[in-house]
Amino acid sequence: MTKLAVVAIGGNSLIKDDKNVTVEDQQAALRETATHLVDMIEAGWDLAIGHGNGPQVGFILRRSEIAAKAEGMHEVPLDVCGADSQGAIGYELQQALHNEFLKRKVNKKSCTIVTQVRVDQNDPAFQKPTKPIGSFMEEAEAKRREKEMGWSVVEDAGRGWRRVVASPLPKEIVEFESVKLLLNAGHVVITVGGGGIPVVAREDGELVGTAAVIDKDFASSLLAQSIRADMLLIATAVEKVAINFGKPGQKWLDKMTVAEAKAYLAEGTHFAKGSMAPKIQAAIWYLENGGREALITNPENIGRALKGETGTRIVP
Repeated sequence: MTKLAVVAIGGNSLIKDDKNVTVEDQQAALRETATHLVDMIEAGWDLAIGHGNGPQVGFILRRSEIAAKAEGMHEVPLDVCGADSQGAIGYELQQALHNEFLKRKVNKKSCTIVTQVRVDQNDPAFQKPTKPIGSFMEEAEAKRREKEMGWSVVEDAGRGWRRVVASPLPKEIVEFESVKLLLNAGHVVITVGGGGIPVVAREDGELVGTAAVIDKDFASSLLAQSIRADMLLIATAVEKVAINFGKPGQKWLDKMTVAEAKAYLAEGTHFAKGSMAPKIQAAIWYLENGGREALITNPENIGRALKGETGTRIVP
């Protein structure tokens, strides 16, 4: 009997650092990540894979803005940037997995689903956008875009002005039935890339893209709940989760219960809002909705973590 896991791979699996950001660098990073994912498959797991896309969407937006200024090209809407990044990253990861399967004689196929994720247009996040995207601007340019294009803009610590968008909670994976069908057929499925392309439903049920960013760990948690995965594995930059991270009294954790995780999260000092906190929250939601266990570790230690040798396990 195979087991089913959702693996959410973070930015360090795509871009190692700010000096290695080219497409070739990203492909090299994904080739390395693929070796760890295939280790997991050889250990008897079926996989659905989510991934981040923050830097990639930033690059697409930047190219779009430069082309618009220099050549009069149209700018690319944020939801389409997300779709572009899903396709490109999915292609690169599919290829890396295919080649690793070939090398090891593993009889598996992988595929990418360009995935829409429905959000609630009344989500409070839309009333107070906080997620910065795109390039820095002069104040006059920012104010013009705010007036003419309806953007929300903020001054960013003296570095210039930036657009900010909402980060609403995911409510529904639109292509879920396709994901489930492919998983049932034994395929590795790459989905909810970058948290999914955020869409809202009109009164008649029609979907329309919206300028927002969904947390990829939250979307992966929803996916894990929806497919009744045996595990939610969140691959990140650290081998284990720590409380008091970077402070006196720092302590690495091998295991937490949901109650302990919620207590640490409520204290508000242990997990940074933009990094570890959403991972812990994603694990909590998964486990509170029927999940069996969540595991947080870095990609190179996935194999050891599955054996119980490292990583942080969160259990009901």
